[in-house]
Amino acid sequence: MADNALYAYGVIEQEDLEFDTDGVEGAERAYTVDHRTLSALVTDIDTVEPEATDENAQRHNEVLQTLLEHDGGRTVVPMQFGMAFKNKRTLKSVLRETRPAFRRALREVDDKVELGLKVLVDEDADVDRAAVEAEVSERFEDIAEGSTDDDLFSDRLVVNRSFLVDRENRDAFDDAVGAFEDDHDDLLVQYTGPWAPYNFVEIEIGAKR
Repeated sequence: MADNALYAYGVIEQEDLEFDTDGVEGAERAYTVDHRTLSALVTDIDTVEPEATDENAQRHNEVLQTLLEHDGGRTVVPMQFGMAFKNKRTLKSVLRETRPAFRRALREVDDKVELGLKVLVDEDADVDRAAVEAEVSERFEDIAEGSTDDDLFSDRLVVNRSFLVDRENRDAFDDAVGAFEDDHDDLLVQYTGPWAPYNFVEIEIGAKR
């Protein structure tokens, strides 16, 4: 019998994992496929072209979050949405080709998670945006291992950043966000995560085969 097509969510250090989940395209069971020191978390799928729906994108993220926090937490290098492979052999071939990049990325984000911070203002508010940006840098940069400036896709957005934070510093980062909110009743703070570190790894994977 031919192998099922596989949808891949992310890569961890080699480990046999299996758990129930609500995956992309209605999958109900996630499990790992190994190549040497790497394991890719996958679910079975009927196509190598999953629909790019909001529901599928949300399920992709939720499965990654489950893996990130599973049984005490895992270091995860996420795959972008839509990475499906026609069988295990194809997936293992990709893992073999990209193994150095995944190994390097796993070291760089070892025991770290991504946290998102958005700071917004009312449309007519008179706010010193540069001062707010500087304060965010001062309060959070020392706690984080890295940060990115993400797109200010709305005029209301003053800050949109992703932070790479060591798990042991999560409480300190949470406290810093709380203190910032307490000090700024005039600002709306949106704090999200933990996420797999999408913004801190970049691995190119060729076309599905």
